[in-house]
Amino acid sequence: MPEAASRRVMAFDFGTRRIGVAVGQELLATGQPVALIPARDGIPDWHQIEALLTEWQPDLVVVGLPLNMDDSENEMCARARKFGKRLHGRFHVPVEMVDERLTSFEAKGDVMAAGGSRDFGRHGVDDRAAVLILETWFGLQSNPPGH
Repeated sequence: MPEAASRRVMAFDFGTRRIGVAVGQELLATGQPVALIPARDGIPDWHQIEALLTEWQPDLVVVGLPLNMDDSENEMCARARKFGKRLHGRFHVPVEMVDERLTSFEAKGDVMAAGGSRDFGRHGVDDRAAVLILETWFGLQSNPPGH
């Protein structure tokens, strides 16, 4: 495993219809969107995910956890955790969950600010949300909660 600061990390914004994917280097603490994977009731094309993992060779994968504002979990949290467990089980990559509250909301704002359409389906909200999830995780590595 490379030194922590030089790890390549891949992030997933899990959704029942689309899964956004981003990748970044921990040293730079920034991410870039790399894919939007269609899903059927939360089930992705695992071959597409395998191809991305093979291409990018991440040292770690992070999956967004859509907690409620009061820190409680909901059905989507359970589904995101299950997705993370499947990633780990199928591809033997380390997986961490990261609080993703408001990332989709922020991503929609970013897309709109850049002149995007209100038809968010194909306009990068989910992969932009994956970038925000990744950057949230990077921020937690340099500023752990409680420090």
